[in-house]
Amino acid sequence: MEIIVCVKQVPDTTEVKIDPVTNTLIRQGVPSIINPFDRNAVEAALQLKEKQGGSVTVISMGPPQAKEALKECLAMGADSAVLISERAFGGADTLATSYTLAAAVKKLGAFDIIFCGKQAIDGDTAQVGPEMAEHLGIAQLTYVAKIDVVEDNTVRVEREHEDGYEIIEVKLPLLASVVKSINEPRFPTVKGTMKANRMEIPVWTAGDLAVDEQKIGLKGSPTQVGKIFTPPQRTQGVIIKKDTAREAVAELIRKLSDAKIV
Repeated sequence: MEIIVCVKQVPDTTEVKIDPVTNTLIRQGVPSIINPFDRNAVEAALQLKEKQGGSVTVISMGPPQAKEALKECLAMGADSAVLISERAFGGADTLATSYTLAAAVKKLGAFDIIFCGKQAIDGDTAQVGPEMAEHLGIAQLTYVAKIDVVEDNTVRVEREHEDGYEIIEVKLPLLASVVKSINEPRFPTVKGTMKANRMEIPVWTAGDLAVDEQKIGLKGSPTQVGKIFTPPQRTQGVIIKKDTAREAVAELIRKLSDAKIV
């Protein structure tokens, strides 16, 4: 079984910085981690490979430093990795990103399943996976909490909902975006880390993918950010202490009235 996993290196959530000119995230030189949901996607791919055989290829679009995220995936057990990186890809929204990743998948060749994380913690859009499936013309299932192969070209998937699970059988090829409850990602081993450090990770540019340059990066991004700002820090609330609940309620109403809230 040929499996592809899309991962994203995201800024540490406590270190997010915004370019005031382009209104995009500044990634260069910022402490970064593998998007947590993408770690679950890698683990799902590895478990499926262990059951069915085949190979796992991990791809990522980002700056050169994203190679570190790919090396971690290789250390976990992935067979190969590819970085899609060029200045022209910078500033891409979900549509441009999904278009570029879909082009990379086509370059890789035949596949059975693409795994993605449910969403990235920096953008929280959950759009790239489904949009990739549309570009590739394949089935897609989101919020996947369990996946099993029932026949050579059919899988049974459990989709997580607030009130339970939806069980679906679908023909391959398939794109599946996974939730956190699907598994517990393994840690890279020492042997795996040493092997990953020796592996060469190819870097593909726009020329390698033969993409339309009007559909990548900022040029190919119809989503425009009008303004971005840090919300004001919340002030500490007021604690009301009275002898009885009636007195406390009366005091609360008085304070709300003084503040012209009621």
